[in-house]
Amino acid sequence: MGRVWKFGDDIDTDVIIQGKYLVINDASELAKHVFENIRPEFAKNVKKGDFIVAGENFGCGSSREHAPLALKATGIEAVIAKSFARIFFRNSINIALPTIECKFTDKIDEGDEIDVDYRNGIIKNISKNEEYSFNPIPEFLEGILAKGGLVNFSKEVYESKMLKD
Repeated sequence: MGRVWKFGDDIDTDVIIQGKYLVINDASELAKHVFENIRPEFAKNVKKGDFIVAGENFGCGSSREHAPLALKATGIEAVIAKSFARIFFRNSINIALPTIECKFTDKIDEGDEIDVDYRNGIIKNISKNEEYSFNPIPEFLEGILAKGGLVNFSKEVYESKMLKD
């Protein structure tokens, strides 16, 4: 269960983390600058387990991997949006940041407390005593998330194959 940070449509990767910070490779340092221009209080006040809830096309813009990496380093549990830019979605899965497409994000408000049942595709809004459905994360992607990202998942698959051979 976590608190909601609400954003609108077309949240660009340049808004998530500005280009001037792309020289930083330390995720915890990047996290200090997330949403710096539009929500300067975000990085200081976000808590582990909080959620980002947004509208359409979250993560549009450049294909920078720094954006989901910086978000994950803030402790965000997941990003829930009506839709995602394709490359942002893929980059997020690759680093084990859950991305959930849900058409009911307009019903969720800033500061609401929510809980997500990933397996059954249900967002429980504790603040409003409501539930919203979404398509559960496919089993294959769930496996990548569970292993901590694509690199760890691939290593395990490779090592498992090597043991069989």
